[in-house]
Amino acid sequence: MARGTSQGGLTDAVRYDIAQLHTGWMGLFFPRQRQQAHSVLGKWKPQSTTGKVAYSVWSVVGTLVVALFYPFVLFGFAVRYYTSKIDRTAASLGVLGVVLLSAVVWGGLAAVARYRFSTEGFYAVAAAGGVATVAAAFSYLTSRYGGRVTTVLFAYPSGMTAIFLPPVVAALYSPTLSNVIFPNSTNLAVWLLNNVLTYRGIDEILRARFDLEGLAYVGMWFGIAVPVGWVLGFLVTLANLMRPKSA
Repeated sequence: MARGTSQGGLTDAVRYDIAQLHTGWMGLFFPRQRQQAHSVLGKWKPQSTTGKVAYSVWSVVGTLVVALFYPFVLFGFAVRYYTSKIDRTAASLGVLGVVLLSAVVWGGLAAVARYRFSTEGFYAVAAAGGVATVAAAFSYLTSRYGGRVTTVLFAYPSGMTAIFLPPVVAALYSPTLSNVIFPNSTNLAVWLLNNVLTYRGIDEILRARFDLEGLAYVGMWFGIAVPVGWVLGFLVTLANLMRPKSA
């Protein structure tokens, strides 16, 4: 019985989300689509034959658009769930706590590098940890005190940079890490070049100017961290618009 109730609740939630998305789509060109509980006007519908045809066609197009976008909304809900946990933890720590935690984590990696890597490797990992710590603090401050646009543009990319940078730098000096990170990075780079960066020959320009070796891996992952942060921020924003946290 409880399972059936849970499934029914999930079905109702999906229906609500889809209805809201479709209503928002219709509202782009047709006024007064959202029915207010105490509104005497109700939902607007065209009266002319031309208007009815346009309304129906736009509705069908909206159904297709919603079908394409809704999986991204669901992913946005999942991202929001985990980022909200991170946000609550960061809020409880404060900026000094975030800096200290980042310093402890990446300082531990630098300590390992001190005994396992060359002196050059130790300095590189320590510097990467320092940059990551600054990025983590910047992510916290822009998320805590900035608006939604600032959070999407700066907080999410900075957070991704704080996560990606030190391990990639460490992989330059650790055969164990390099055997894991670099082959997977190469496979990802090939996929991006063949499927994402083909617009206006961007892939050909990158292939001609850069060889994926050494510091190029660091540049690659920094280049990935920024758009990945933007995408995650956009998905969370979409989830918030779709269903605010208080809903």
